[in-house]
Amino acid sequence: MESYLLDWANLLLRWAHVITVIAWIGSSFYFVFLDSSLTPPTDPDLKRQGVDGELWAVHGGGFYHPVKFNVAPPKLPDHLHWFYWESYSSWLTGFALLAVSYLWSASTYLIDRSVKDWSPAAAVAVAMSFLAVFWLLYDAICRVFGERRHGDAIVGALVLVLVCVASWLACHWFAGRAAFLLVGAMIATAMSANVLVWIIPGQKKVVASIKAGEPVDPIHGKRGKQRSVHNTYFTLPVLFAMLSNHYSFTWSHPRNWLVLILMMFAGAAIRQFFVLRHGWKLGRNRHPLPYALVGIAVIAGAVVWLRPDPSQAVGAAPREVGYQQVQQVLAQRCYMCHGPQLQMKNVRLDSPAAVKLHAQQVYQQAVVTKVMPMNNATGITEAERALIGQWYRSGAPVQ
Repeated sequence: MESYLLDWANLLLRWAHVITVIAWIGSSFYFVFLDSSLTPPTDPDLKRQGVDGELWAVHGGGFYHPVKFNVAPPKLPDHLHWFYWESYSSWLTGFALLAVSYLWSASTYLIDRSVKDWSPAAAVAVAMSFLAVFWLLYDAICRVFGERRHGDAIVGALVLVLVCVASWLACHWFAGRAAFLLVGAMIATAMSANVLVWIIPGQKKVVASIKAGEPVDPIHGKRGKQRSVHNTYFTLPVLFAMLSNHYSFTWSHPRNWLVLILMMFAGAAIRQFFVLRHGWKLGRNRHPLPYALVGIAVIAGAVVWLRPDPSQAVGAAPREVGYQQVQQVLAQRCYMCHGPQLQMKNVRLDSPAAVKLHAQQVYQQAVVTKVMPMNNATGITEAERALIGQWYRSGAPVQ
């Protein structure tokens, strides 16, 4: 029953998390596009009001005319929309999903004994420290170097080093699948903390100054903009880290930490292309195509690097594989989690009828994605995976 309820919690939290992330990333991408696409106003009245940029757009059968004020508008409207619950909801649902999927069953999902043999409590504590320590170090870097000359370049370089170190540590301490997810959660925590600690408080101070009739300190807008830009570059790396758990050829590689770093770097480079593309159309910068080409080249290199080695392919599986041969593998590698004592995911494999019912799942999980056994806790071999694959392709006989 516990496994069944956890599955429902996982499904519902994943659903809610995807919805809130779409809302957050969608609004983030839109405002980056908006900032990059604004043009100086031509209307004298807008200039007198302090409008710094405007954009005309058409969407959904209507015309839109957003404008951006330099520092602050002359008067606040009665209703002001704040963009923060998209961020907070994304983090809350994401952390709850992490807790249900990995922390609750740390010994199964978080720990790989072949990587590091430690207690579930220690693994969970260190995993949580990743979220906090990365934010503290990242925030310190921004505080110390963010407002210096060439501060953006310095901060970018130091954050890149920080992410690389964290990725290496995560992949050497946790199961590969969990390590990728943890690095994504670590960066996503910093993104949400940027909103909570800097962006929204700064905006509230600006609003308070306007209401009080006091001069607005432009530093709040500058800092908020800086952290918002960081968030947009973090987005694609985080999405890759979150989605990679479905593709074992990434996190199961012996140098999985390098795979993660390369793919996140590629995502950031491609994001840079899209950020600069809008400004290029208005003649504000050179064509950003080189950034996209760098990202594509890194991804292409990773595809070539991670390709299966034909010389290592296992061809020992006989052409015709019967149930008795597969049953011996299942008994040794799968029954501990899918047998009479325990049925993870409500899947039981200790009878011919049950194996026939779940044959496609067994093939998908053990042969195609190689996700199961989880973290290969039972030590299944490539030859045994090939045996299961040949059995399935033979029609999955159970006689």
